[in-house]
Amino acid sequence: MKRFIIFMAITLFYAPAMLSQEKNDWKEKMRTEKIAFLTAEIGLTPEEAQVFWPVYNAKWDEKDKAQRSVMAAYKSMSEAIRSGKPEKEISEKLDAYLAALDKQSGMAQRDGADYRRVLPAEKVAKLFLAEEKFRREQIHKLHHGSNDQRKPQGSR
Repeated sequence: MKRFIIFMAITLFYAPAMLSQEKNDWKEKMRTEKIAFLTAEIGLTPEEAQVFWPVYNAKWDEKDKAQRSVMAAYKSMSEAIRSGKPEKEISEKLDAYLAALDKQSGMAQRDGADYRRVLPAEKVAKLFLAEEKFRREQIHKLHHGSNDQRKPQGSR
């Protein structure tokens, strides 16, 4: 049943993205892996998956946009300092960076509330745990290579 749910989630929501040959192939591959991982970890039923994934995908896009905004503000602030811009301009860049960070940091609370509208609290909690577990596994793969058979730290 889990394989069916994973297959359906991937097919319904990411098959078109997987077929594209754009620069972000690695990002789409990661997204597909994450969907399969989260679906299995959370234990979504087909009905839950059908209502959950559109909400999750919208939140993912918001997070991506917020992260891009933080990085753009960071680069702008860094460039202003590096090029010796006046204090006033640096202050404006700093304010923009801090505002972008504030917006990004408040997202988890809003996301949790939106997820609770479509899933029970236990599955929302499992989602947040699974996201962190997935993140740690990806970092482990990055540092140790994907052929390393040892378990990543934090998993038991």
